[in-house]
Amino acid sequence: MELLVVISIIALLIAILIPSLRVTKRHAEAALCKSNVRQLSLGLTIYDTDNQTFPYALDTTLPYPPPGGYPGNLMFDRPGWWWFHYIIDYSKSDSESVICCPSRQIRDKILQYNVLCGNYGVNQSICKSSHGGESQAEFVGKPLCCNDILHPSQTFLVVDSGYSMINWWHATDAPPEPPGNTIEDAAYIPGLWINEDKSLWPGLEEDSLYGRHPDKTVNAGFADGHVSRVKADVFFVEKAGDSYKNLRPLWLPE
Repeated sequence: MELLVVISIIALLIAILIPSLRVTKRHAEAALCKSNVRQLSLGLTIYDTDNQTFPYALDTTLPYPPPGGYPGNLMFDRPGWWWFHYIIDYSKSDSESVICCPSRQIRDKILQYNVLCGNYGVNQSICKSSHGGESQAEFVGKPLCCNDILHPSQTFLVVDSGYSMINWWHATDAPPEPPGNTIEDAAYIPGLWINEDKSLWPGLEEDSLYGRHPDKTVNAGFADGHVSRVKADVFFVEKAGDSYKNLRPLWLPE
């Protein structure tokens, strides 16, 4: 009887402690993620200082692959040099650990090892792509420099993201053009409420719908160098008549 009582007490304590340990783990992962975002933001700003421009989000013009080969899966990811390749020399830690969010919620076996999915994304209104479709021409062209950003403390550079580059079209339920069917078009802010109605890429549902950090928060690095953990819904862009709310200066550096 005494043994049964002891076992019951131990079982009760375990049942009480496990949820607390899970919460503690999530907070620790969120803190590590914030540290990663801070280093990535620092790398982007130092790159801008040295080159008078931020790096491309994706550069497909170079005729040779980056060190280690093209990241992602060439079946659905475009080959090229990504923004994190350009800032590798400005990061204080191992690049592979810094560009991977410790809180990503991806269970798909293929996407689990795809560094482009479920980690961090740069703002395509600043770090533009070298090539892209005509419908999203505003995100294609020469990247901006820090002097082009009028409110650096309010405009983000890098954030928890479903894909390695993200733009405001991914944060509104009424984009100017219907989203395509590529993995780039399925980018998202983890935990943003509109994700429930989006066409999600298979394997990214948990990360997209439930978020990564406690209270559906995300870590964001801003152009002035500071990093904040904020509610995912802060990034929502609302259609209002012929214009959009919450677009400037958070997404657009104007």
